[in-house]
Amino acid sequence: MKHRTTDGGECCPPANEKPDTRPVEGQRADLELAMLARAIGHPARVQILRTLVRRTSCMCGEMVTELGLAQSTVSQHLKVLKAVGLIRGEVSGPRTCYCIAAGRCGGSRRSWAGCESTPGPQ
Repeated sequence: MKHRTTDGGECCPPANEKPDTRPVEGQRADLELAMLARAIGHPARVQILRTLVRRTSCMCGEMVTELGLAQSTVSQHLKVLKAVGLIRGEVSGPRTCYCIAAGRCGGSRRSWAGCESTPGPQ
């Protein structure tokens, strides 16, 4: 479902994101990966991400209905996901429309790929 802002614009339009050139190894990359893992470490946040992938964009109230959680709980989970850059939120009047932050998710895949190439214990 495509949402519209109060001025008729598209809710969560494509961002002008540059290619993700952050390193996938090193101390900074490890810290970033740990923050991402913590952010998606709750089942409700995984549900939110799956909902946003499926629906392209979603208002917080719709998420509350779909997840069956309290509005304050959903808002807190959205705040965590937004803080690590996995989702974007566009204010539309008194409501906020959320969508996946595509460039950030690509970088997350690259970080996880760095884990695959690390040899395990011998």
